[in-house]
Amino acid sequence: MTGKKGAMHLKEITVKVIDNDVEKAMKILKKKIQNDGLFKRLKLKKNFEKPSQYRRRKMREAMRRQRIAASRRK
Repeated sequence: MTGKKGAMHLKEITVKVIDNDVEKAMKILKKKIQNDGLFKRLKLKKNFEKPSQYRRRKMREAMRRQRIAASRRK
């Protein structure tokens, strides 16, 4: 899915189940999904987002990333 604005880039997430320990595998899977941002993307796609809200959210996210990067440089 390339060439489209806002196209989702799908990434394969795999978790190995060792010794039939499904609970541990589920915990690892949830952590991987959360770190990948899949839950956040699904939540955003659940409802329509007005273009003005989209721009505002993107601006807030960019400013947050800049703040974090600035604090790491110090």
